[in-house]
Amino acid sequence: MSSTTTLFPFARTLPYGPQAELPGDDGWELLDRYEGILRDKRLSWTEHHRLSRLLGSGGQGVVFLGERRGADHFTLPVAIKVFSPDRYPDARAYDRSMARMARVAARIAQIQQDNLMKVHNFIDRNRIRMMEMEWIDGFDLAELLSPRMLEQTQATSSQRRWDHINNVVMTAGPVHPRMKPGVAVAVMRDCLAALIALHKEGIVHGDIKPSNIMVKRTGTSKLIDIGSAFELTDPPERRTCTPAYAAPEVLERGQYTAQSDLASLGYVLVEMLSGQPLFAGLGDFNELLEAKRFLAQRIAQVLPQEVACNELLMTFCRNMIAPDPTRRFTSAEAADMQKDGAGAFLRQLIKGDLASEYDSELRDWLEQLE
Repeated sequence: MSSTTTLFPFARTLPYGPQAELPGDDGWELLDRYEGILRDKRLSWTEHHRLSRLLGSGGQGVVFLGERRGADHFTLPVAIKVFSPDRYPDARAYDRSMARMARVAARIAQIQQDNLMKVHNFIDRNRIRMMEMEWIDGFDLAELLSPRMLEQTQATSSQRRWDHINNVVMTAGPVHPRMKPGVAVAVMRDCLAALIALHKEGIVHGDIKPSNIMVKRTGTSKLIDIGSAFELTDPPERRTCTPAYAAPEVLERGQYTAQSDLASLGYVLVEMLSGQPLFAGLGDFNELLEAKRFLAQRIAQVLPQEVACNELLMTFCRNMIAPDPTRRFTSAEAADMQKDGAGAFLRQLIKGDLASEYDSELRDWLEQLE
């Protein structure tokens, strides 16, 4: 018979079954150490990590899949970002930037929102800073939108399953696969939920793009990589962004607001729906800026007919990517909940009996992918 535990109110938890023997000398020593921890209220230990695989690299450094090792063979997969000092003029500038980033990371670590990547720790190893984050089992959106993923899906699907995926989840686009409207907006709602939590804390993400959106194997999406995030009340001297997904005011004046994050997310949405990069092949900064200023006007030509014919969805897209930040949604919450927001579009699908369980659809699809 296996041992169970019985909890006695207002007393210690005692084992049910054969009673343990009283501690010997070594046991009493362990009890002393246990009571010492409770008395001192301080803990200190060395963590051991093994970096096993490179997950990605960028202007700020590199990200590894790592393994945190604890006692008694405990291991936990984690993502570890190692920040490079290469782009800083000297060590003092690196230290100042890292101190600001650590402060922002500490605030984000306390935001308990399921669609926002969790931060575990900020580490100094011989003055090189590293951030330990949760490892997310899934695929980033840039990878999911690659032709290889659609080819792999077709190769592992029956004809009936393949037809269903093309009708509900994803289908071929002009350059890369495009997501069907219901799935694309469901992913957007998860990202908006993460932005609502961030913006309420006065923090902007600053670098929203397909590779910074992870779709978990459970079917839910997460906003990741907070390396460019900062507090609106204390912006850094040097800011980073990805020009193709940065709002016009960011490119033109270096001005970030919560609406700047919405524009970046809007560009991702239009790319998901259209199946093509929005600003590929543009020669210089001025051409990119001009294309962003006029995207809302030419969006009907960019998007496929099944999207362009839906006025509610078109209005939602335009209100995300408007070149003037004052003409965008006033907040991420408004983008989700307003009468012309993401939630309203999904409710429209439900009323028309066109909706699906999008988390389940994504989960079933990702099970086919390696």
